[in-house]
Amino acid sequence: MNESGFAVRTVGLSKRYGQKVALDGVDLAVLRGSVHGLLGPNGAGKTTTVRILATLTRADAGQASVAGHDVRSRPREVRASIGLVGQQTAVDDILSARQNLTIFGRLFRLEKAAARRRADELLELFGLQDAAKRSPKTFSGGMRRRLDLAASMILAPKVLFLDEPTTGLDPAGRREVWQAVRDLASRGTTVLLTTHYLDEADKLCDRISVIDQGRNFVDDTPAGLKRRMGDERLEVAAADPDTMSRVAEVVRRVTDAEVTVTDGSVSAPVTAGVRALTAVAAEIDRLGLEIDDIGLRRPTLDEAFLHLTARTTTEAAS
Repeated sequence: MNESGFAVRTVGLSKRYGQKVALDGVDLAVLRGSVHGLLGPNGAGKTTTVRILATLTRADAGQASVAGHDVRSRPREVRASIGLVGQQTAVDDILSARQNLTIFGRLFRLEKAAARRRADELLELFGLQDAAKRSPKTFSGGMRRRLDLAASMILAPKVLFLDEPTTGLDPAGRREVWQAVRDLASRGTTVLLTTHYLDEADKLCDRISVIDQGRNFVDDTPAGLKRRMGDERLEVAAADPDTMSRVAEVVRRVTDAEVTVTDGSVSAPVTAGVRALTAVAAEIDRLGLEIDDIGLRRPTLDEAFLHLTARTTTEAAS
């Protein structure tokens, strides 16, 4: 298995629990220093993949390496190279933030003075200096999650696994965690992220692997996944329902594309979006047609994800 340039690599990874197939030949390639998203519906196999890569579960078949170490034959080296942040926070509400990080340092066999120094470094790195003496139970959700991320970075791991890191957080807390993840990636840490929030993957990930029913069926950039839905669409909202057909005819004639009429608007796929918008607007103005709005809309990652997983489910049923 060629691991050059990859922080995480799997080939044919398979796992079964009784009669249930959790993974069925998953291939994964995560470039060093990148943020890589692992997406899929509930039960797709995301958490099982992370557990195998973190040496918490053994695969039934296939190969996997993390930071250049085989997870089956060199699990100690893998554990020394990774950090893991699960869906539940691991910090203690009785201890202060600094005490939490110091305890984690001691658990990682740092000397007492070294553990304290590392705790202070991480408090500064994650913007928690002012809360160092406070208990995590007084923290906001975002602050608590940042402290959890700090605890996972005690030994500055080469690879960090984040399993649904912002579940249950409000928008402000999610943004705090996003910034912390970006900062880690900018310092060279490779991040493998599982999430159900598509906007999160869109904003954070360099590449995304989508898996479903234990199989991976697409690996691409967020922009590439959205392009699979087609080009951007020109949308025109007619002011008067009686002029809808005339507006639709203008859009069809100018764009030379098949139009869709729904809920008081007309849309059509376009390749040269700005040019098409300008031409349609000019023609509508020349004809004196009243419209409420005109604009370009690009497919979202949510739409691409639903399209891809729905297609895979249909193919599997067939």
